[in-house]
Amino acid sequence: DRQTLVAVLQFLRRSNLRESEEILRREARLLGDELGNAALSPAGPLGAPGADGDHASGEALLSRVAAAAPIAIGGSVAAVASSSPGVTAVTALPPGKGVVVEDQPDVSAVLSAYNQQGDPTLYEEYYSGLKHFIECSLDCHRAELSQLFYPLFVHMYLELVYNQHESEAKSFFERFHGDQECYYQDDLRVLSSLTKKEHMKGNETMLDFRTSKFVLRISRDSYQLLKRHLQEKQNNQIWNIVQEHLYIDIFDGMPRSKQQIDAMVGSLAGEAKREANKAKVFFGLLKEPEFDVPLDDEDEEGENEEGKPKKKKPKKDSVGSKSKKQDPNAPPQNRIPLPELKDSDKLDKVMNMKEAARRVRLGPECLPSICFYTFLNAYQGLTAVDITDDSSMIVGGFADSTVRVWSVTPKKLRSVKTAADLSLIDKESDDVLERIMDEKTASELKILYGHSGPVYGTSFSPDRNYLLSCSEDGTVRLWSLQTFTCLVGYKGHNYPVWDTQFSPYGYYFVSGGHDRVARLWATDHYQPLRIFAGHLADVTCTRFHPNSNYIATGSADRTIRLWDVLNGNCVRIFTGHKGPIHSLAFSPNGRFLATGATDGRVLLWDIGHGLMVGELKGHTDTIYALRFSRDGEILASGSMDNTVRLWDAVKAFEDLETDDFTTATGHINLPENSQDLLLGTYMTKSTPVVHLHFTRRNLLLAAGAYSSQ
Repeated sequence: DRQTLVAVLQFLRRSNLRESEEILRREARLLGDELGNAALSPAGPLGAPGADGDHASGEALLSRVAAAAPIAIGGSVAAVASSSPGVTAVTALPPGKGVVVEDQPDVSAVLSAYNQQGDPTLYEEYYSGLKHFIECSLDCHRAELSQLFYPLFVHMYLELVYNQHESEAKSFFERFHGDQECYYQDDLRVLSSLTKKEHMKGNETMLDFRTSKFVLRISRDSYQLLKRHLQEKQNNQIWNIVQEHLYIDIFDGMPRSKQQIDAMVGSLAGEAKREANKAKVFFGLLKEPEFDVPLDDEDEEGENEEGKPKKKKPKKDSVGSKSKKQDPNAPPQNRIPLPELKDSDKLDKVMNMKEAARRVRLGPECLPSICFYTFLNAYQGLTAVDITDDSSMIVGGFADSTVRVWSVTPKKLRSVKTAADLSLIDKESDDVLERIMDEKTASELKILYGHSGPVYGTSFSPDRNYLLSCSEDGTVRLWSLQTFTCLVGYKGHNYPVWDTQFSPYGYYFVSGGHDRVARLWATDHYQPLRIFAGHLADVTCTRFHPNSNYIATGSADRTIRLWDVLNGNCVRIFTGHKGPIHSLAFSPNGRFLATGATDGRVLLWDIGHGLMVGELKGHTDTIYALRFSRDGEILASGSMDNTVRLWDAVKAFEDLETDDFTTATGHINLPENSQDLLLGTYMTKSTPVVHLHFTRRNLLLAAGAYSSQ
């Protein structure tokens, strides 16, 4: 009978007869199952909840995974609860202290995320036992199983803290935190500050860790090995965590090597599930609209923006004809509604094609010239930069909440005349676009006031009529570059907005912020059209795909996600960076994505296959700027280490191994040749690089603020 059993177990424990206790405990477990699944009290010495009929199944489920021993608290009190309906819980206490325990039908407490189901003093033993097992397993399994160390460490620590075993938690942390991979240092720092149950309530990072399952990708052989070990050892505590808090993505085939695993892990929630990168992505480019490209000779006078170039006989231009054929990987032309081309846009396209005809073909033998714009006297205050596509204007966002726009051509910035003056203009005249501008307002610099906090992101519209800025004040503002005034303030984020960008076709724009979501907006809507939710930490940077059907977001959770604008779905999750992501760049052909982070690495991704295909090592600090040259031959990266580096993109993406096996299992083999791909490193004196831009003729423009330290 149960009471006797409990008393005997206690006696054995007091007499330090551990082995006999173990044997009896095992027997009791079988017995318990027959009796109706004995569950254990997670509620400590007095609060052993009895089961109410409704909750019997819940408790039965718990009891199967619960460690079958009575929990010893202070070495002498043990509690066993029965889950057969209507039986009151029985608590065995040292003689002389009689306590009546009432039925407690509320089992929600039992099912809370971290109910204490093991002896807190044994946690270190459990963990070191598993550690010993993994370190002694074969090399091929060891690398894979070592991935368990970090998530188990965090969950076991949080479980101890949650159940208020503070001293055990502290010693557990101190004993094992040094064994974790170096790229988890920042997370461990956050973890070490959580020492009380109350601390856990407000900590978002830890809430996410508890609610989202940590994903591990392990081969079937390694998984079987682990499962067998945990079941033989009856190590239920660890097995519970594996089942409740981890998602193990099992694949058939060879276990992955340490290098292959290291390349892919490091994000807040482990790796991406393989399913996450299976959806079809239309990464091809949309067909360019067809129109005549005027000949190049003797029309220099028609070069200025406003005067329309004279119509000439159409000539097949290399760039114009390139995109006539529909790309098989492109989305349908009308998949998402895009704005109509205006006459001025067509003019701009013509200009673009003319410039492209004079574009320098870059390559390892022909590197671009780099022109560096240094912001002087910015007093550490420069927080964002953007340059127009035609490289005529540059904008800076500053910590003093101002947005400053400069003209970088001899042409000064002018506002449109007042309404009264506009009514006097002859609207039929040829140079009406010139006449509406007010010469008195001409200046090299315009300052835009309106934000009430540092400006973290800026973006020019493709037609250069508008400018976006986003700020710590939680708003995104749209400014007119005709009048240099604010047209709209978009309110949707409640916290700082870290980045914003216009779609390559205008009209749509994206923003991402501290509230961990990215939002898609249209300039004529007050509310966002789409909300992209899924990141576990701040969305730090946002980028449109060249075909505008997708948006990439980089986050402080160390992952990059690709979202479908049409339906808001997440179609790719890329893991591998070991720090928050701060820069993204799509290759001009739309097939590849380059990402840079605080870990100083540039990672290259194949969007169609959902795979990492390269890693460029060289920078020693956060990479804030990435840009592909106009034809995609060169990738430029700019960093806080005061350098611009140029990489051979053609070589990086040739001969990619993207066979089905690699795609299915993630056995990526990164070439160790990032030094061969580095074409040049250019130091500034003391200026971190915050923005890069290739002009239409492939001159590289870089920008940053001189820092006097």
